[in-house]
Amino acid sequence: MAAQWIWWVMAAVLAGAELFTGTLYLLACAIAFALGGVAAWLGASTDMQLVIAGLLSVIGIVVAHQWRKKKGEPPQQPALDIGQAVQVRTWHPDGTARVEYRGTQWNAELAAIDARRADTMYIVATRGSTLVLSAQRP
Repeated sequence: MAAQWIWWVMAAVLAGAELFTGTLYLLACAIAFALGGVAAWLGASTDMQLVIAGLLSVIGIVVAHQWRKKKGEPPQQPALDIGQAVQVRTWHPDGTARVEYRGTQWNAELAAIDARRADTMYIVATRGSTLVLSAQRP
């Protein structure tokens, strides 16, 4: 198998793997490998092919990283649990509770220490897997 085909097959594998990650880093490497294959097709030595593919991979990864940093993270979607009613099964003296929500038991805590405790409370926030409750619907 000619060297350019090895480069192009590796580029295709990396491009396919990129479909699972969505980060653009593997795509940058795939483009660099494809250009390494072009260098092989044009008759460059193996060392030159490796230098081209390696250097372009590094440049591509840096460019992809800068682009992602500039683009920023997508805005967070509002939590779908906010405002949902939960049934309190057990209140603990420290203000935490065990609640029934979505067919299972959850740990919960009061949004404010002096908040009124009731059998039916409303989710106002989440902290990890702990629900934050209030007697008032948000």
